[in-house]
This record gives sequence, structure tokens and C-alpha cells, in this order.
Amino acid sequence: MREKVASSYVIEPERRIPVICEADVCVVGGSATGVFAAVRAARLGAKVVIIECQNSFGGVATNGLVSVWHSFYDLSGKKQIIAGLSEEVLSRLPETDRSQGPDLSNFFNPNELKIELDALLKEAGVRIYLHTLYAGIACEGGRITTVFVENKDGRGAIKAGFFIDATGDGDLCRDLGIESYLNPNVQPPSAVFMMQGTRDEARKREYGLRPNDDIVPAMIRRYGKEFGLEPDWGWDNFIPGLNNIHFRADTHVFGLNCAHADELTEAEIIGREKMRKVIRMMRKYGNPDEVYALVNVCSYIGIRDSYHFRTKQRADHMDMLMGKRYGDVILNGTYDIDVHQADTGIQFMRLNGECITEGADGSRTVTNWRRDMGLSCDGEMPTYYSLPFGVLVQEKYENLIAAGRMINATQEAFGALRVMVNLNQIGEAAGVAAYIAVNESKAVQNIDGVKVAQLLSKGGSANIC
Repeated sequence: MREKVASSYVIEPERRIPVICEADVCVVGGSATGVFAAVRAARLGAKVVIIECQNSFGGVATNGLVSVWHSFYDLSGKKQIIAGLSEEVLSRLPETDRSQGPDLSNFFNPNELKIELDALLKEAGVRIYLHTLYAGIACEGGRITTVFVENKDGRGAIKAGFFIDATGDGDLCRDLGIESYLNPNVQPPSAVFMMQGTRDEARKREYGLRPNDDIVPAMIRRYGKEFGLEPDWGWDNFIPGLNNIHFRADTHVFGLNCAHADELTEAEIIGREKMRKVIRMMRKYGNPDEVYALVNVCSYIGIRDSYHFRTKQRADHMDMLMGKRYGDVILNGTYDIDVHQADTGIQFMRLNGECITEGADGSRTVTNWRRDMGLSCDGEMPTYYSLPFGVLVQEKYENLIAAGRMINATQEAFGALRVMVNLNQIGEAAGVAAYIAVNESKAVQNIDGVKVAQLLSKGGSANIC
């Protein structure tokens, strides 16, 4: 990953910037995290504006084509621990455009979700700006007063009482100089695409695969070198409502930090090249009776990891694995601690003690992290983990919350928290906190986290309190 050094500078002439919007809360970034933050704040009574640089909302879930939100239930499959806007939005989709997997994960048509998120924002009365880039920020003392944006009308200013950074990489936090760090292993992004053609289930025995294994990574290991593909791992799923079309995530892009402009550009191009190579491999070595085709290409690469920003508390993986509970809980989850290594494979740590390591070479080992740490493997195990509000509270600016994958967490904790069903909940918590800060004229550092949890529960979140 390269350091960015400016070779020269120019001075931008001073100019008057028109104020295009004034609001109580400004959300920068229109992923589901940002949308849910905006809707939560608006439903509580705040005047909200949201800006998004692409042509639609949903981020990785829609433009990234990663059309799955993981289970809303604890590991028993009986207790619902997640609800709120994640459940509400899915329930609004036609039944033909959503489905539930055997592990209770929720799959959906990403294009339908785009339209539903539009409707959700409009119904809540949120002011919407699409095709609008965040371009800068202004502060007075410890308060942010304005963000600057660029769109078809030129440069404009948005003034607000509270700001939510839902940019993913923490663009506002970066410009404000909030302390940041990179995890030792920056998890590589995946360039997801939709492919026509079956997964060739009948040939799994030929490749020595288990029933739940995916044949495409095995084919990449066997034939990928011929097409310029390095060994990779990944997964896929059929898209509800579409016939013989599924999304593929076997296209990791290694060694780049997508928080930097030139590396993001390079990652997008490399990702698309890999998609084409996979299709050509399948046409040559896949089922000869199938028609393999590239149906849709993500317009936003699935970034897993980049910069993280310091907050009052740091999410700790051992607290999560041991099922620690909080009075100011804002999130419940069961998704495994899932760390994609820089280029060697993936590791899952589960609440029941199981630890699975799968290599890009097809290797697989199973150990027990509880036993390895000298902990008991007997008795009752936690069936879900939680997260406290303090993880969202930075200490430098009184009217800012960063909500998204820039969360302050150990590398292992981040491996679980980064998935969308968890980030959705973080967005809802940020929206509730923003409303409280504006309504009670409080700095975010002085907000009662228990009250945030109570309002989340009152607004439909499951078993928060």
C-alpha cells in the first residue's frame, strides 16, 4: 500500500458557497447504514438530509451486489435478536424477491432493495441528494457547522446541528483529524458479480468437495492459472426472483487500500478483469450444456476494511465471544468472527468454540479456540453477542458520530461487526443518538447510552433492552 505524497499545490480562490440545505441532522453516505440512521432520526422528529455519491442507496447491499443480511436469530434459531429497519425493509419486499436460507440468512433482489430504500426515505420525510459528493467540512471550536458537497448544481453547503459520517472509510473523520489506524491485516475487498449458469453441483465429487462446498473456487485452483487468476476463495447464492442467476464473490483484490483514490480505481478495474476471467474459465471447463454469462457487475466494490477511528470504547472480540451484556446495548449478532487474510484464506471463530481455517489452496483445519485458551468447553455457551453505545462515541467533536465499517474494534471483533446486518443496527443507533443530541442540546459525549438503547427498542429493535 503506497503512501500518498502531493508533489505540488495550487491555491483554490476564495468564493461564496450557497447554502442548499439546513437540517437538524446531516447523514453523509447512503449505504443501508446511512439510510437507517437517517430514517431513525427522522421518525423521531428530526429534520434530516442524506447525501450519496452514487445513483441509488444501499451501498454494498445494492451497488455492491452482496444481497444478503445474515440471521436475525440467536444460534438456537428460536430467539429473535435483530429486528428494526432490517426486518421492516425485507418484509416490505415482494415474497418473490426475498428468501431465507437454511441458516436463517436473508437473501434479496438488490434492485428491489434500491427502490424500497427510496420509498423508506421519502416516507420519513428525509431530504435526498443523489449523485452528490462530500467535498469538505467546516467547524467552529469543537462543533461541525457545515459540510460542502459537489453535484450537478456545482458546489453547495449543507448546515446541520449534528452530522453522521456513514462514508465507510470515515471521510469526515479523516478531514477532522480524528486519530485513525489500520488493522495489521487489512481484509481484501471482493468485486461481486451476477453470473448466469448453474454451480455445477453434479461435478462436486470429481473435485473432492463436500455437499456445501462451492465448485467455482475449486475450478479456480485447478484452472485459474491458465486465465491469470490466483488461488481464491469465496461464496455465492441464487438471487430471489431470478432464474439460474446467482451472485459470485470469488474475486478478492489483494494488496490495495481502497480508502485511497488511485488504489480504489485499480481495485475496481482488477475486480472486473477477474470477473471476465472467471466467466471464460467456466465457458471452457464448466458444464458444456450451460450458457455462462456475466449478467451484472457491481458498481461499487465490496470493501471490507480500511481506516478505523478511535472512540471512547473499543469493541473487543473476547467480550463478544464470551457473550458480555451491556445496559447501553445497540447491537446484537451471531455472525462469526470472519477474518479474510491478506491473500492466504479465511478464518472463522464461532461462539461455540469452533475455529475453522480455510486456505486459498483448498485446505481446511478445525480447532477449538476455547480449548486452546484453557477455557471450558462444557456447559452453556452464549448464543449471541452484543455491542455497547460507547464504541460509537469519539471524543473530539460534540456533534459527530461515525457509523459503519470504520468502527473502533480489534481485528477479530471487526471481522464479525463489519457485515451488513450488524452495520445496519449501528446506523439505527447513530440516528437515535443524533436525534437525542439535537433534541436535548447535548454533546454526543454526554448522551445517555441507556436512553439510546431504550429508544431503539421502542422503535422496533428486538431484545435490545
